[in-house]
Order: sequence, then C-alpha cells, then structure tokens
Amino acid sequence: MEAQQKFKPSLIHGLKNVIIGKARDPHDSGLFQKLSLIAFFAWIGLGADGLSSSCYGPEEAFLSLGVHSYLGLFVGLATVLTIFVISTSYSQIIELFPTGGGGYLVASKLLSPTFGMVSGCALLIDYVLTITLSIASGADALFSFLPAKWQGFKLEFAILGVILLIVVNSRGVKESVVPLVPVFLTFILSHALAIGYALLTHSPDYPKILQGMSLDIQNLSAQIGTAGVIFLVLHAYSMGAGTFTGIEAVSNGLPILREPRVQTAKRTMRYMSISLSVMVMGLMVSYVLYRVGPEPGKTLNAILFERIAMGWGKTWFHSFVLVTLLSEAVILFVAAQTGFLDGPRVLASMALDRWVPTRFAVLSDRLVTQNGIIIMGAVALVMMVLTGGSVRFLVVLYSINVFITFTLSQLGMVRHWWKDRGQESHWRKGLMINGVGLILTAFILGAVIILKFHEGGWVTLLITSVLVGVVIMIRRHYEATTRLLHRLDNLVQAARSLGFESLPGGEKSTEKKAEFDPKEKTAVLLVNGFNGVGLHTLLNVFRLYGEVFKNFVFVEIGVVDAGLFKGLGAIDRLQVQVMEDLDSYVNFVKRKGYYGEGVTTIGVDVAEEVTKIAPQIIERFPQAIFIGGQLVFPEDTFLSRLLHNYTLFAIQRKLYHQGIPFVVLPIRVY
Repeated sequence: MEAQQKFKPSLIHGLKNVIIGKARDPHDSGLFQKLSLIAFFAWIGLGADGLSSSCYGPEEAFLSLGVHSYLGLFVGLATVLTIFVISTSYSQIIELFPTGGGGYLVASKLLSPTFGMVSGCALLIDYVLTITLSIASGADALFSFLPAKWQGFKLEFAILGVILLIVVNSRGVKESVVPLVPVFLTFILSHALAIGYALLTHSPDYPKILQGMSLDIQNLSAQIGTAGVIFLVLHAYSMGAGTFTGIEAVSNGLPILREPRVQTAKRTMRYMSISLSVMVMGLMVSYVLYRVGPEPGKTLNAILFERIAMGWGKTWFHSFVLVTLLSEAVILFVAAQTGFLDGPRVLASMALDRWVPTRFAVLSDRLVTQNGIIIMGAVALVMMVLTGGSVRFLVVLYSINVFITFTLSQLGMVRHWWKDRGQESHWRKGLMINGVGLILTAFILGAVIILKFHEGGWVTLLITSVLVGVVIMIRRHYEATTRLLHRLDNLVQAARSLGFESLPGGEKSTEKKAEFDPKEKTAVLLVNGFNGVGLHTLLNVFRLYGEVFKNFVFVEIGVVDAGLFKGLGAIDRLQVQVMEDLDSYVNFVKRKGYYGEGVTTIGVDVAEEVTKIAPQIIERFPQAIFIGGQLVFPEDTFLSRLLHNYTLFAIQRKLYHQGIPFVVLPIRVY
C-alpha cells in the first residue's frame, strides 16, 4: 500500500541537513552535555557583547571630558565599580533563578507580569540593536582597511553578515560559538599586551599623572566649582553607558550553560566582569598616559595602539596595529552573538506567557529557537537597511533599553530582599548590593534618556512603546481565547469527578469487555493533552458516527519546547505526563466497551512526528481513519490566524500525501 511506504526526505530536506545540520535526538542521554556551554565558551558567546563595548564605550566617555582628560581616571574607576555592582547583583539573580533569571523573568516574578512585559520588550529591542550595531560597526572597521572604492559595498557586506549569523545560530549554540574562539582570544591577548606594555613602560610617570590630575581638579574647581566638576565626571560616566550593555546576558542564557548551571554562570560572570573592568580601566589610563586626543578618521583605540607600537620597528608596528584593530573589528561581529543567543530566549519566555505568538517557544529539530533567531535576524536586517548601517545613528538608539531592564531587575531584587528580610540570613548584604545597583542604573537610565532623547533616542522609546502596545493586544487575544475554552475544560472536571457516563453523549456506556480486532473500523484521534478539546472531539465522534468505530487509538506528541528543554530529566517527565493523558482517554473508551490504546513519541514538530508514526498505525489497523478537532473562533481575523498554528491542517496535507484519510471536526468556541 502507498500509505505503508516509508516517507522519503525531499531535496529541500536534504539541503537543510547540509546547511543547518541533521535533526538531533531528544532521547539522547548525552544531549544536554553536547549542547551546553562550559564557562569558557559562555564567556566567549555571552561576554563578547560586553567586551566589544570597550571599542566605543570608554572612547565616548573620554571624549566628553574634552581637555580635562585626567578626570578620565575617575570615570574609569566609577565605571569599574558599576560593572562589579551590576555583575554581583546579577550573580544574586542567578542564585534566585537557577533555571534562567533574565530581566524579563525577574521583573515578572518579583514585580508584576506587566513590569516583566515592559522589561522583555525593552530587551528585545536592545538585542536587535545589539545585532545591528555590532555588525554595522564591524563592517565600518573592516572597510577602513580596504580601498575607498569598496565603501559602496559596506551595507551589502553587513546584510550578508546578519544572514550568515542567522544560519550559523540555526545550527546550534555550540556550533555558533566554537569558531569564534581564535578571534576572541586574539582580541584579549592583543589588548592585554597593549595595556600591559603601556602601564609598565610608563610606571615612572605615575606620580606626575597624579600631580597633573590634582592640579587639573583644582583649576577646574576654581572655574566651575566642585559641583561642576562632579557634574562633568557624571556626564562623562553616563556617556560611556554603552560599556555596561551585555552584563545581563549570562542570567538570560542560563538554559544553555553546562551543569551545575549556577556555578557555571557565576564563573562566567566573573570572567566577564574582570576582563571588562581591566579593559575599560586599562584603556582609560592608557589614554591619559599617551595623551590620546581625537584625530579625523581614527578611533581613540587606533591612535593609542599606533603610539604604543611606534618604537617597535616598522614591521612589528604594522603587524601589531593591523592584528589588534582587525581583532576589534571582528569582535564587534562576534558581539552580535549575544543578540542571537539571548534575544530568542527572551522571546520564547514571553511566548510561554502568551505575550507573543506561541510559535516563538517552539524548538527546531536542532533544538534551537529557530523562529526567534529568524525574527531577530529579520528585524535586524530591516533596521540595517532603514538606517543604512549608520553606526552614528545606531549608537544613539542603543544603550537606553538595557538600562530599563537593569533598573527593573534591581528594583525587583530590592523588593525581594525587603519582603523576605525575616527569612533570608544575608538579606542586608543583598539589599545593599541591589540597592546600590538600583541607584546607579536608575541614574544612568535617566541621564541617557535626557542626553540622547533629542538626538534620536526618542525613536527607541517610540519603537519600544509600540511593541508594548502590540504584545498587550496579543495577550488580550489569548486571554479571550482562554475564556472561550473554559467551557470545554469543564468537561475534564466532570469526567474526573463524576465519571465518563455523566458527559454529554456518554449515556450509552456499557460494561462489556473490549475485544481487540485490528480489522474493525478504527478511529485514530490526535490529542494534545487530556483537556476539553480532546474530550469534545471524542464525544463528537460518538455523536456523529455512533457505533461505527470499534477501536480507538489516541495519538499525542510530547512537544519539546523552550519551556521544557532546560535540563536533564525533562524528557522523561514529559513522557510520563503524556502517558498519563493517554491512559485517561483509553480508560474512558474501555468503559464504553471499545478497544483503546495510546501511541506517543517525543519531538519538536507535531506534524513531522505524526507523519512518521501514521504508516505504522495504518499497518496495524488497516481500517483506520485519522481524526482531529480544530477550534473555530467567532471571527476569522488576521490576529487569530497569526496566533494559532493550525497544525491540524498541516498534518492533514501530509497524511493526504501518503494516502491516509484524515477528518477534521470543527469545535466552535463561540
């Protein structure tokens, strides 16, 4: 029979295996070990965003000081203090939310779902801008080494970079991080060498530097007063706010870290905070030591590295400067990884809470949130085209939203420590750390909004506000649907409390023993849990077909999504839950005197899994007809089509292709 033939992969399926990779087996006991990242790789994948900010954050702060460059030492110290305060507070968040405690979840659990939604929307925009700005900056840096006539291809190159990262991240987390190791290490080593050389060779100048700083402060205080000096330092400090972006990435990326996750995450956070602090402070001190100032067409780092290597000889000079600046250019591309690693995870968390379409919580057969990766990349592409890849404009849009999340996360933790002050032994320490973090992040947020608002920062706030409005509309639709389905779910309560005979259509129940005859008519019902939709479909079969079917086979696919795929044992727990659901259906039909059995498998795509097992069921039950219930809403709107996947119709098309009959029963939820 045609239905019994094994399904052959298409050409497109084969190409997908070559480009993206073959499907992973959710039952593989070593799967989490293969997919998760140790602290070193996590430092590369999640820490590149923070480290790449040293290419522009310290520069922005230093330039804003003008001729008062000595004050850069105070700005550097304040920046380092802030890095450690924020990273320490996020280490506490990691302990409190060991399965993943990014800004969205923290604000949702510790403040309210609405605050969490705002934090999530802010993070999504921030991660899109991380991708766009990082790749645009990297393209700028790389093309600065190329002939001027090639500048016209810079935007196309940046677009190609986004597409390449979409493909690489669709293959898997580790596959997207491992190739970046040489670039990351080159960046670290070259910058460490430059900073170390600058500090060691100028160590005799330290007293002179301190004397100059003291004299500069005295002269400036005489002109604008002590308050004016403090304001100038705070202004420069807030202008370098981009330095702090990326610190939250580890808490968002906990699900991809190697067990024990909390320890791995805290170790990664230490790597990130120490390396970023050394880089920022080292660059600030080096700027002062070498009296670096702005030059047309060059970054401060480029000027610094040229001055550091000036006495090394022509060959060493050119080689060192080229390698160091190229590593800066490429690390900016690597920084886009943070947006692709964490953005889809925030999107998946919001999807599980019904703020965005639930399809964003679905995993691909490579067990990555491919829909999230694609949408993040697509929006970044749109942003790249609309801005023309202008780094100057993108920098203005950047770094506002991350401080919305920082502030809400710190506020949530402060509320947590105060609320549980009688239960937590170290609540004072936690309250102090998060309290200081709240003050710092709230100050930077306010300063950045004020300083950047009229320069174009209002665009970021407008886009974020529009996104907030859209997700509120989506959430309201899901809530309305839940209310409509509540009537169906009452069937489950009645079934559990009163027995199957009490249900509508259950009056003809008999006590005869079920006899198995595979040649009899068989109804194969697709269900997604023991719920009102499944029971309603079953009762409709009895109502419409009477005694036609003697056998009932219930098929449920255990779907591995972003909410479930978080650790060892998750697949086993899912398997147990699915078997309990199927046993409930089987027991019901047996009480009516029919033969019943359950069939299940675990996967990420319901349609694909049903397509695989359907021929086996047909081989065992030649007279089988597949049946599924489809919700019918009061109005067929664009929103209902967007937010509900209509998987049943996809299954119907696939089974028709195999010559297997499939009946769709409408379930009206008016």
